[in-house]
Amino acid sequence: MFQRIVVGLDGSEASENALRMACDLARKYGSDIHLVHTPQPQTVAFALGAVTGYHAATTMPSAEEVRTAGEGILNAGCAVAESCNQAIAETHLETGDPADNIIRCAKACEADLIVTGRRGLGSLGALVQGSTTQRVNHKAECACLSVV
Repeated sequence: MFQRIVVGLDGSEASENALRMACDLARKYGSDIHLVHTPQPQTVAFALGAVTGYHAATTMPSAEEVRTAGEGILNAGCAVAESCNQAIAETHLETGDPADNIIRCAKACEADLIVTGRRGLGSLGALVQGSTTQRVNHKAECACLSVV
């Protein structure tokens, strides 16, 4: 039923739950899993500030710090999949809009399903503009599953 599943990760508990659900489905259907992460500088700045005293209010992280943080999210996702006895077909680290990147990846790999966490680490702007998951559900050309 599902040959290729795209999972959007942002490092939140909801996105980890989404990945675990995707792994369960992949085991049942023999699916390939593709992970997509779009690091957001504001989220990285917050994480760095919370961990190392980084002055997020005055300094944004460098492109390298953002990329390194993004790779960490994808590596953590691969570890979760491994703990579920599933392999990851591909990881995608993209810049830009998370919803657009998830949809673009789903089209490129001809995904049958997109799995995202219902509520992730989105910004306050998501309250006005709509969440990544809402945008993916609205624009995707395949089935979507939102996980709590």
